[in-house]
Amino acid sequence: MLDPLGPYCDNITIYRLSYYLILAPVCNYAKGKWVVDDRRPLYSGFGCKQSLAPMWACSLMQRQDFAFEKLRWQPKGCEMEEFEGPKFLKRMQDKTLAFVGDSLGRQQFQSLMCMITAGKDRSDVLDVGNEYGLVLPPGSTRPNGWAYRFLSTNITVLYYWSSGLCELEPLDVKDPQTEYAMHLDRPPSFLRQFLHKIDVLVLNTGHHWNRGKLRANRWVMYVGGAPNTNKKIANMGRAKNFTIHNTVKWLDSQVPKHPHLKAFYRSISPRHFVNGDWNTGGSCNNTKPMSIGKEVLQEGSSDHAAVSAVRWTGVKLLDITALSQVRDEGHISRICITSSPGVQDCLHWCLPGVPDTWNEILFAQI
Repeated sequence: MLDPLGPYCDNITIYRLSYYLILAPVCNYAKGKWVVDDRRPLYSGFGCKQSLAPMWACSLMQRQDFAFEKLRWQPKGCEMEEFEGPKFLKRMQDKTLAFVGDSLGRQQFQSLMCMITAGKDRSDVLDVGNEYGLVLPPGSTRPNGWAYRFLSTNITVLYYWSSGLCELEPLDVKDPQTEYAMHLDRPPSFLRQFLHKIDVLVLNTGHHWNRGKLRANRWVMYVGGAPNTNKKIANMGRAKNFTIHNTVKWLDSQVPKHPHLKAFYRSISPRHFVNGDWNTGGSCNNTKPMSIGKEVLQEGSSDHAAVSAVRWTGVKLLDITALSQVRDEGHISRICITSSPGVQDCLHWCLPGVPDTWNEILFAQI
């Protein structure tokens, strides 16, 4: 019988390997606590003008309390690698990292861009959106995403907007007011077209799965190339889970064809509306960190749909739900500059802020 470790593994090597595997368990980054760190934030909200949207830079708004920027996530029982821009650029040399998802995915993308540059303008960052079809469509106010290349190490970081994480197809391309087929059983066409160019992929979806969003966007659920007639799938929660499972299943089938690919599905980012929703007077007025030193020790992710979707696949779970759940003070809240009077944003986060930690955990796993 052949030695599965090969002829070059002697007994000492095997012993050392076994010793390492026993003493070096995989770190569960979802367990831990928030601690104060005066070295934070990793960049200034007054800077990063190349990447950070003003509507998420709370330093440019009327917020007065910025204690939330000083918190760092400390995993339990292990150390998380310190994020450093130059180290990231070196590790990802000649590679492409892509975020595909909703506006929370866009926040994570902008956060990472700011972390890499430390919030400073860089002359070696090139807009390469045209290489990925990320250009401004006629009549639109912004493209479907952005892609930037750091020329120093040839790394590309991009974001593609796909809030439902499935293919959207106009039913009448000639009609500006056309409805769109929302193909729940097809991954975004962007992924099918560009997956071969991506080395690290982070997917997310969640908060667009409600009737109001579908009506406003004129999206119609399709399955098998036809309008959905399955009443079970028509339920919003089940439609979301059905779509996540299908997209992750498709991605898992592609992993063997792209051995260089590391794929992650990010668990859902929590909302913190109290006494209503975004359009019924819901608020999140707390601005002081209440979670300092309190441990998050739950077993398993709070996002059960995400856990179920990635189980037994080659797609890893980037679990950020529970650690973000205790950070209600980190939202944009009532200082939102893009909402109507009286409407608070208890969904999106101030940057710098909580999404920076999502990227630190991502960095630790790539």
